[in-house]
Amino acid sequence: MTVVGFHCSHEQISPRQLLADVQLAEQAGWDAAMCSDHWAPWGSRQGQSGFAWSWLGAALASTDLRLGCVNAPGYRYHPAIIAQASATLAQMFPGRFWVALGTGEYSNEFITGEAWPPKAERQERLLECADIIRRLHRGETVTHQGHVTVNEARLWTLPEKLPELIQPAVSVETARQGAAWADGVATINQPLDKLKGLVAAYREAGGAGTLTLQVHVSWAPTEDEAWEIARDQWSTNVFPPPVCWDLTTSQLDVVSQNVSDEQIAQSVIVSSDHQAIAAQVKEMVDLGFDEVYLHHVGQSQAQFIETFAEHVVPQLRG
Repeated sequence: MTVVGFHCSHEQISPRQLLADVQLAEQAGWDAAMCSDHWAPWGSRQGQSGFAWSWLGAALASTDLRLGCVNAPGYRYHPAIIAQASATLAQMFPGRFWVALGTGEYSNEFITGEAWPPKAERQERLLECADIIRRLHRGETVTHQGHVTVNEARLWTLPEKLPELIQPAVSVETARQGAAWADGVATINQPLDKLKGLVAAYREAGGAGTLTLQVHVSWAPTEDEAWEIARDQWSTNVFPPPVCWDLTTSQLDVVSQNVSDEQIAQSVIVSSDHQAIAAQVKEMVDLGFDEVYLHHVGQSQAQFIETFAEHVVPQLRG
């Protein structure tokens, strides 16, 4: 059975409202949830960016859902701090927390004033950080010199069940790398042929963990409303790598001024027909994904949560 989760977007919704939303998702019958972890929103119209780790503690304590978080260690977060934060949540809520470790975006990491390295170096730094986090989770005392520095770090509070460390991937190459070190791979909605290749690359490279899919949707009772939401909230999120990795929020505001509906439709499913959305997502899930998280890109979530819990979640479970 496929796990069907609700994505909690800190860039678009205040933490207090988002906490109420994830509680409503559990009450409505969703299986799980995940959230972003940003310093800044993708675009100024999104208008929020609460601290994910504070929110995660509250969300885990006030629901029984399994929750995950996407995080970029090695820049504004030292890997030892992420090891401690994830271990603490896993100790408090056994088996209910996972974290996807990525290479990050400049819009979140520029605040430290550190130089933004090329992708290849960011990937090396990620692998270092992932290894440091795993060693700390195992109870080792870690000293390390490389892209990051760790000096005799040890976690004094360890969970009985270690949190899964997941590799975010939008390419076949990254999915294949994830098979070597991660407990699973997570990706976003892409054309079916790309998703099929990504799934195959991970499995053929020996990856036996969880395959997770996040799907962006813009849904409303009418087509006009659905498109109004998508244009307002998601026009800054249509750019493929490396553009989306390397620009700040203010720069994304500028380059998104003339984004077309065709560009928006390539990154988010826009429709007033929840059955059509369900069918499109089901095609992706059936390529081999174990979990799917739906992200409604609007800033008001209640109607989406309740409508999709009734009509879409049961279909996607299989």
